[in-house]
Amino acid sequence: MNFSAIDPARLPQLLCAMPKAELHLHIEGSLEPELMFELARRNHIELPHADVAAVRQAYAFTNLQSFLDIYYAGASVLLHAQDFYDLAWAYFQRAAADHVVHCEIFFDPQTHTQRGVSMHTVVTGLHRACQDARAQLGIDAQLIMCFLRHLSQADAFETLAQAMPYLDKMVGVGLDSSEVGHPPEKFAQVFAKARQLGLRCVAHAGEEGPPAYMWSALDDLHAERIDHGVQATQDAALMQRLAKARVPLTVCPLSNIKLCVFSDLATHNLPALLDAGLCASVHSDDPAYFGGYINDNLLQTFEALPLNAGHAHQLARNSFEASFVPDAQKQIWLAQLDACFVQFGA
Repeated sequence: MNFSAIDPARLPQLLCAMPKAELHLHIEGSLEPELMFELARRNHIELPHADVAAVRQAYAFTNLQSFLDIYYAGASVLLHAQDFYDLAWAYFQRAAADHVVHCEIFFDPQTHTQRGVSMHTVVTGLHRACQDARAQLGIDAQLIMCFLRHLSQADAFETLAQAMPYLDKMVGVGLDSSEVGHPPEKFAQVFAKARQLGLRCVAHAGEEGPPAYMWSALDDLHAERIDHGVQATQDAALMQRLAKARVPLTVCPLSNIKLCVFSDLATHNLPALLDAGLCASVHSDDPAYFGGYINDNLLQTFEALPLNAGHAHQLARNSFEASFVPDAQKQIWLAQLDACFVQFGA
């Protein structure tokens, strides 16, 4: 079906209404300042900022590291299973309003275990929220445990060991945190162990790091998805490989602008990725810090770039294709997606 001819005036409404999967969302990065202060009061923690307005003023990042510094400070308010539940539940409510029907949520246990918070506390709180999201909001949710790449592989192995009793509550492992100076091959052995345990593998690469990091994520980690991947356009051979193998790229436009990967949305290379036949999709990364959830990312990106309803359909379709769910379920969501577009084209 050709959806490119759908009235452009209806595009914003369509972007919001279409069913979609969110595959690049750090749950700690959805911690809104209001909830941060609520949890700080509940847990008797003194924050470095005076109030919500001061926190939002601090969200002027110059690069990934400047963001991570405040990100880790914010996570300090998360101490109990109920805190993690409340954090995830707040995200799920926003996701439901954005017509997200499936999400695969990143969480960073090392951010919490190094503060004395147990893996049990983190996982049980998040998992209970996932169960309630399905039962009460109709959102299918899965967890992906990420290793912090600025720490050692030995630390990652210890984290994997701590996660062993909870592997039935997660679908895969990922790699995030400071990219430059920490190439994927640093974690080849722990990813091999994770694959042996039946976990799916994804990795952040090609956000600030070079295309070589994407090659390493594919060849050394056997990553099935690349999170970000916008630097791929620098390497023609890599672009061909990604297109031929349909390796998904989970692109986060507002994050890219906030962290100065691109100067503005009008210069973002999402159209080039789609035109080259890559399986790119749009997600929100750390929405509380970067100024928008998934529909915000779609609306602002489509306003700034020469994208139409055909691109919208492709992005949503790619999000389902890239998800770690059975093909039968993907087909159900794809049928719902087509029906939504047919309705708007009528």
